[in-house]
Amino acid sequence: MGKLVILKLGEGNFEQGFPVTLQIGDENARPSLEITGKLPPNPEITHNYHRWQSIYRNLRLPSRVKGLPKQAIQVPTLEQCQQATEEFKLGFNSWLASDSFRAIREKLLEKLTPGDDIRILIQTKELGLQILPWHLWDLLERYPKAEIALSAPSYEQINKVQNIGDKVKILAILGNSEGIDTQADREILEKLPNVKVTFLVEPERRDISDRLWEQDWQILFFAGHSATQTNATGKIYINKTESLTISELKYALKKAVERGLQLAIFNSCDGLGLAREFGNLNIPQIIVMREPVPDKIAQEFLKYFLQAFAGGDSLYLSVRQARERLQGLENQYPCATWLPVICQNPAEIPLSWQSLYINTSIKAPSVSKFVPEFTHAKQIPNRLGFLAILPISIGITILLMAVRYLGFLQPLELKAFDQLMQLRPAEKPDSRLLVVTVTEDDVRAQQWEKRRGSLSDKFLVQLLKKLESYQPAAIGLDIYRDYPVHKDYPQLAKLMQDSRFVAVCKVSNPRGKSGIAPPPEVSSDNLGFSDILLDDDNVVRRHYLALNPPPFSACNTFYALSVQLTLRYLDRKGINLQFTQEGAWQLGKLKFKPLEAHGGGYQGIDAFGHQILLNYRYSPSPENIAPQISLADVLAGKLNPAAVKDKIVLIGTTAESFRDYSLTPYRFKGKSHEIAGVFLQGQMVSQLLSAALDGRALLSYFPIWAEWIWVWSWGFSGSLIAWYLRRGSYLVLGVGVGLIVLYGSSFILLSYQGYWVPLVPAGFTFAATTIVCRIKNL
Repeated sequence: MGKLVILKLGEGNFEQGFPVTLQIGDENARPSLEITGKLPPNPEITHNYHRWQSIYRNLRLPSRVKGLPKQAIQVPTLEQCQQATEEFKLGFNSWLASDSFRAIREKLLEKLTPGDDIRILIQTKELGLQILPWHLWDLLERYPKAEIALSAPSYEQINKVQNIGDKVKILAILGNSEGIDTQADREILEKLPNVKVTFLVEPERRDISDRLWEQDWQILFFAGHSATQTNATGKIYINKTESLTISELKYALKKAVERGLQLAIFNSCDGLGLAREFGNLNIPQIIVMREPVPDKIAQEFLKYFLQAFAGGDSLYLSVRQARERLQGLENQYPCATWLPVICQNPAEIPLSWQSLYINTSIKAPSVSKFVPEFTHAKQIPNRLGFLAILPISIGITILLMAVRYLGFLQPLELKAFDQLMQLRPAEKPDSRLLVVTVTEDDVRAQQWEKRRGSLSDKFLVQLLKKLESYQPAAIGLDIYRDYPVHKDYPQLAKLMQDSRFVAVCKVSNPRGKSGIAPPPEVSSDNLGFSDILLDDDNVVRRHYLALNPPPFSACNTFYALSVQLTLRYLDRKGINLQFTQEGAWQLGKLKFKPLEAHGGGYQGIDAFGHQILLNYRYSPSPENIAPQISLADVLAGKLNPAAVKDKIVLIGTTAESFRDYSLTPYRFKGKSHEIAGVFLQGQMVSQLLSAALDGRALLSYFPIWAEWIWVWSWGFSGSLIAWYLRRGSYLVLGVGVGLIVLYGSSFILLSYQGYWVPLVPAGFTFAATTIVCRIKNL
């Protein structure tokens, strides 16, 4: 006889603690024991979990989450993730070993034995408790047949019609498969014994509803993209254009439960929101993934789970075995064992595979049927000539690239990059933009007005009325407004709710530094963050496109201001943001290659979010990005309507008193040139528009293997020059010509192709191989 343990965690929070009630009893019987306790206040629990979550969600793992491509916070290392894991685990178990909870822990040790089959239900409605990985509780290590499930405090047993036949009836929905392999899930399901699987491949909403209404199902399976929204509701992406919440299939799913639906498996990302909604339908059991799940882990879990479950193990034990088997992949996919979680209706009896069909005589398939075959391509070594000079060029290349990887060359590479950018030919200002500047004179003109920033409500409403009458494509306000509109200006609130209007906020730093909240009147769809990326010398060379805000951030928009404005402009041209199968951004024919922690001259940078290199438009100063007009001139009627119609209008301050300025790669009189934040936003918008509409190249860099070949080829060239040119004067001339060719080719590739190549490492390698070969007199 198995044991049922229920931990009821009442209302509370991590600042005040949670009341706890423990119930222990036999399966299918009333509890034989009940005691109470308390989990004490401990805000560090949620802080440590969100820190781990932030690192995990930004690992570069191909997952089944839909929305932003998974881009890394400096592509965090596996060691960083492991460190965050251990810190959370230590704090979590310390919390569960607290004095106020000790009586519950001791009672569990007293009443349970290691040989018991144990189901432990964590019963709570608090999302902050549901997301915690309870399987890390060190107490569970004593009980190899125990598994934890989540349950809601409110539940009901549904009177079901049991239509059991000779096959297990499974409805398998294979949703949007961009960037993932749902075919592997299909093959695993097809190998199950005694099943009748009906597949719906990227179906429409009506197809799913009709199948749920018209037929009896015992298992509902979904593979594809899913996500939990900010309001804690789950969403599945059933095809490339449609998504669904559980509530949108409420009646069809309730009917399916009444007709015998026993188990739902969502082999997709971030499924706790789905489970919370399913709980309202009182489905007996649900299996979800608590966080974004790598495609490989989703497939392996499904294979291991179904192998154990169809082989006769209980559902709980099958999940535990499958989850623990994922540990063998955690060197590549950290915390894989954290992901699968059961959500249980306490009123229902645990499911077994044999209870789903009549004929139990057919043996479960052998393990080998579930094990995919892999072939390994043989590596054929290259045979290289020039045995005298080749090892030198290879050795020096390896040395220089190792030094580069450690970041020692990054300052020199950034200076070289700045110099090449300065030499590029000037370009015309972007006529698709208009910049409205709030100057120091404009600020002084508002000194008698009620204002909390550089632009008062009175002046802003006048400006927006004037601009919107001229029909712009979009208006971007690059001025923070973390306060409501004054009651005397209700029309301003209405103007700020226009779909063409985009306001800014600042995302909180993942390390806890607070950001700046958005205007209360503006919806999340009309927000863009204004965060910028500063290198160690405080120069802006990178362009934020998107990021995943920390859960505690007051600014929770995913997209940058420049992206929001660009998308509104391009939408009029019939161009929308799409994602490739690899998860990269695409605007029309333009594909974005996100910057990596080790990309171009950058080595080990914070690559948090989706960021690219900023390709400044130099005409002849970065401030001359677009036509400009001051606030005073606009309000004085000096603005030409043609300068606004169908254009992007950016509003921002250039007043020195507010110091919204950033350094650029350009230099004047030996110092880095500063530009106002509104001009920097204009550079970013212009970069996206020019790339999508004009074919202007985005800045990129070679893949790592190509960079190695590039650096080695210059090292090999240097060794050839030293080997061939014996006279000193010829050698100096050859080296000089070689360096000029290197510099010139680097400039051409950057200016006309958009490639930032390793100029400094190639130059050092070229010079070093020349010197070494000359010394050795090869």
